[in-house]
Amino acid sequence: MSVARSIVRASHPEPAAAVTAVAALLSFGLGRPWPGVVAAAATVLASQLSIGWINDALDAPRDALVGRSDKPVASGALSRRLVVVLGTCAALLCAVLGFLSGMTAGFVALVALVSALLYDWPLKSTPVSVLPYAVSFACLPAFVVLGAGLDPPVWLLFAGGLLGAGAHFVNTLPDLDDDVRTGVRGLPHLIGRRGSLGAAAVLLLLATVFLAFGPPGPPPLLFWPTLAVALIVLSAGVFAMRRNPRSRVPFLSVIAVALIDVVFLLVSGLNLE
Repeated sequence: MSVARSIVRASHPEPAAAVTAVAALLSFGLGRPWPGVVAAAATVLASQLSIGWINDALDAPRDALVGRSDKPVASGALSRRLVVVLGTCAALLCAVLGFLSGMTAGFVALVALVSALLYDWPLKSTPVSVLPYAVSFACLPAFVVLGAGLDPPVWLLFAGGLLGAGAHFVNTLPDLDDDVRTGVRGLPHLIGRRGSLGAAAVLLLLATVFLAFGPPGPPPLLFWPTLAVALIVLSAGVFAMRRNPRSRVPFLSVIAVALIDVVFLLVSGLNLE
């Protein structure tokens, strides 16, 4: 059981579950039959598991150096070899499952996976570290919409990309100091904690605005309470970060905003023009 728990922990289960839920909700909202919804969700889950396991395997030496006892590979609870094997198998499974949603959708799922793995290495330590997040998160709604036999609108791709870019800045904050100590110099490290918080807030709110003003016609009345809730959730994350720079609450607040945005999109009618 302890090994199983460690394997789950090394997969970064919270974002994996949230991103998979987003894919499933969008697929369901677009009217895909249950086998299609399951295929889309399974593709995204396999992708997320691969990204998480490979990330922990690559980061293990740095995590061990700064004493990250919460990381199973760094603490010795799991071997790097096992996690690399798991990550590779999940990546191959993702590549196969993606094509169950169609050739174009499968190709987009593959692009999203490769982009995310390029973040794990080598782009994490470069000034363009935000790019893989933006690309992969833009590919997520594209994959789901294409799998439903529709053309993804540009505004939806922008919303996904903005959400991913914002998630990158927030996800980096708890480990900012440790990253700097171990030689990581991504974009969040270059602009600092305050700059990253500001960038994340702007990007995440812009994503919500794109979802409201992207489709033709005036934004739904539900947009304003949605925006208010998103602001409250993000403010709670900022407050938690100020009290504890290592808090994971800000990243969880990003996950919450993503789910709020998807529910808003579904309730508003998913007008994909």
